[in-house]
Amino acid sequence: MTEKRTSTPADAGEAAESSAWSSKPEIDRKRPPSAPSLGLRGTLLFLWRQLTSMQTALVLLMLLAIAAVPGSLYPQRSVNPALTEQFLEENGRWGEILDALGFFDVFSSPWFSAIYLLLFISLIGCIVPRVGVHLKQLRARPPRTPSRLTRFTGYTRVELAGADGDADALIERARRSLRRSRYRTEVREEAGARSVSAERGLLRESGNLAFHIALVGVLICIAGGQLTSYRGQITVIEGEGFANSLTQYDSFESGAWFDETEMPDFRFTLEDFRATYVQPGEGGSVGEPRSFEADVQVTTPGQEISRTVQVNKPLHVKGASMYLLGNGYAPAITVTDPEGDVVAEGPVITVPMGDVGYTSQVVIKAPDARPEQTAVVGFFLPTGTIDEQGPHSLFPDALDPQLALTVHQGDLGLDSGIPQNAYEVDLTTLTPVVGQDGAPVLIRLYPGQEFELPDGTTVSFDGLRRYAAFDIAHNPFERWILLSALVAVGGLILSLFVPRRRVWVRVRESVDGTVLEVAGLARSDDPALEDDVRALASSLTEAQDGTSDGPHDPHQARPGRAAEHPSEGSAQ
Repeated sequence: MTEKRTSTPADAGEAAESSAWSSKPEIDRKRPPSAPSLGLRGTLLFLWRQLTSMQTALVLLMLLAIAAVPGSLYPQRSVNPALTEQFLEENGRWGEILDALGFFDVFSSPWFSAIYLLLFISLIGCIVPRVGVHLKQLRARPPRTPSRLTRFTGYTRVELAGADGDADALIERARRSLRRSRYRTEVREEAGARSVSAERGLLRESGNLAFHIALVGVLICIAGGQLTSYRGQITVIEGEGFANSLTQYDSFESGAWFDETEMPDFRFTLEDFRATYVQPGEGGSVGEPRSFEADVQVTTPGQEISRTVQVNKPLHVKGASMYLLGNGYAPAITVTDPEGDVVAEGPVITVPMGDVGYTSQVVIKAPDARPEQTAVVGFFLPTGTIDEQGPHSLFPDALDPQLALTVHQGDLGLDSGIPQNAYEVDLTTLTPVVGQDGAPVLIRLYPGQEFELPDGTTVSFDGLRRYAAFDIAHNPFERWILLSALVAVGGLILSLFVPRRRVWVRVRESVDGTVLEVAGLARSDDPALEDDVRALASSLTEAQDGTSDGPHDPHQARPGRAAEHPSEGSAQ
């Protein structure tokens, strides 16, 4: 039989109330209250917390490494401007796009500087709070002993027969043993028991903080070095000298805060340059360099010294370091024009072509020659020969020095106002000097010889000297960068190899004697903790057995079982 139920006003009220809570918009027209907005202060605080998180710092560090990659793939203007311009000429529109994006000035580009600055701020924001927390940890007492030690690593329970005084002796022995193992200890009184709480490994966090602080130091020192350092390249011929002033450098670059008035006052003379090579019959590739040595006479205020500069053995003076970069030959060549005037004279720096024999390019520009400007180009050959391969050198030492030259005349373009490379000349705008057969005159000279061209121009090979290329640099933050890097490595070693652990020892008196409990907790992966805890319990048990009065029943000393999940647990 079906019960018939009559609707009542109360039911209608319940239905109305139910429809009022419906999620359908056509039933419930009321919107739920929206979440409160963060506001400007809350938004800024949120962004700051995101920026100063360790995850953000790691991401920025990875981005900085990625952003530095183009600096090794593409030529940089600060290192080799000529190679940069050559790349731009060879790559056209693609080179222009890369140039606009700053790929040829990576380390001074806005995007690299932005990543660098954000990483700097992020690291500082991460470190400062952690330093405060770590200082509190260093001053704090070891945490109290947990009520249940069975949950922790290496839990060991031993029952010992003995008098009441043995508990205090056992606690003191445990405290001394842990102190000898460099634990911070605290003896605590508990209800019906005494315990030792020990902690070790705070040096791990100290090393981690030292690593990050040193990393900030490296960033600061690198930035400071970029702003205050300077670097310049010079080329000095044997018998000639150099004075440390801006006008003497072949190329020079400095930081934005560099003050040229603070350049160190010194000068030097290249007295001799020596180079040795692997000879035929000796071990190694024939012609491979063995050593390069430059004897210099250095004069500083109040002092004059003689030093030998070698590769990777720089010369240090106050405020600067001088490194030996390269070397080559400087043949002494004299050029006279058809009117008999000397238009070029002296040693000419040649540019090695990169082969084993040191075949070097010669370029002499004589803008004062008459009736037309003159250029002498060709090769210097330390041990020369001319065959089907053309002029080239067989050995890098000057065993048979020769010059293979041609002479060209015309407008050198030096009056256009456009800077030119002193070691290059555009021959497409010049006309070669030809002989009676109409072919360009080829000149081959040995030391002491002179050659006269049909138009009256003469070229003579007067002698041979060597030159050395030096890099002079100063970075006042160099030592601090090294110190910061060493501190960072030391801190990283501590953070990786120092275990952070806690150990507890509890002693409780029972009717049958004394109950010893030992357990530990590792704050990171520490596979040796369990064995160390059991070794501590064993040593305390053996020591107690040796000091107990009267006979001792070995069956009353039985280790307890470790917890089923020894790695889980809390210090509290």
